[in-house]
Amino acid sequence: MNPEPFQLLDRVIHEKGRLAIMSMLAASRELAFTDLRGALGMTDGNLTTHIRALQQAGYVAVTKSFQNKRSLTTCLLTPAGRQAFAEYINVLEQIVRQNKPA
Repeated sequence: MNPEPFQLLDRVIHEKGRLAIMSMLAASRELAFTDLRGALGMTDGNLTTHIRALQQAGYVAVTKSFQNKRSLTTCLLTPAGRQAFAEYINVLEQIVRQNKPA
């Protein structure tokens, strides 16, 4: 088995909570923080920590606004985030092909 593809996995994305966030955002234009929290079953603090790590990597943008006099926090993938996620998926596909029985 060639270990090289495993070394190419983006460690920021690879953590399961962040992978779930990236997957959900890749399937949507943007999502409200509360929608992410509910769908992923995360606490506010846990989700905030993961989003902050993705923001620092330049993968996620966060917008704060008001809707019906209530604060609304939305998240979306940046172009760099979409590219990083696509590359991550490609590496996973390489690993699967490499380990698929003949």
